[in-house]
Amino acid sequence: MLAYLRSIHLFISRQLFYPIMLSSILALSIFAGRIVLSHSWLIYRNLIWNLVLAWIPYLFSMLAAGLYRLFPRKWWMLIIPAAIWMAFFPNAPYLLTDFLHLTERPPVPLWYDIGLLATFTWTGLFLAIASLRTMQELVNIYLGRILGWIFASIALSLGGLGLYLGRFSRWNSWDLLVQPLEILADVVHKFIHPLSNLR
Repeated sequence: MLAYLRSIHLFISRQLFYPIMLSSILALSIFAGRIVLSHSWLIYRNLIWNLVLAWIPYLFSMLAAGLYRLFPRKWWMLIIPAAIWMAFFPNAPYLLTDFLHLTERPPVPLWYDIGLLATFTWTGLFLAIASLRTMQELVNIYLGRILGWIFASIALSLGGLGLYLGRFSRWNSWDLLVQPLEILADVVHKFIHPLSNLR
């Protein structure tokens, strides 16, 4: 039993679970402090939902890593977790864009809200980097380091596109399943008419 628990501990340590969990708890604690100061939970409540969404790609990267450890020869078992990871990956760095909502909101001082947003942003970026690192390592194992770096570059590019579509076109990750053709049409339109979409 102790050996089993130790192997779990080593696995989640390698996935940087403990520091990411502590960072998430810190962000939620600062948000709780804001509720106490303002007597309202409504301001910046979207940060909580965005943090939950940021955890999804991280958890699916852990699932992929766990499946690899259990079934190293069955690479095809990683396809679905990897696809879900890629669909939700933009949600992790998306927290950075919540700085667009930053404005002075008494009675909470501006510096407090800067710290609040910075902590959520840091946690989102931490989740993004940790999950990308895990997925890149899996690609390295199966396809080699060069293709691993190509994979990481493509994932970051698609993540940036997804972040843009989420913030400015208001698409969600699950819309890839519900409205894939509409998303494709939106992306194609923006590339064909870049001057109409300068932002």
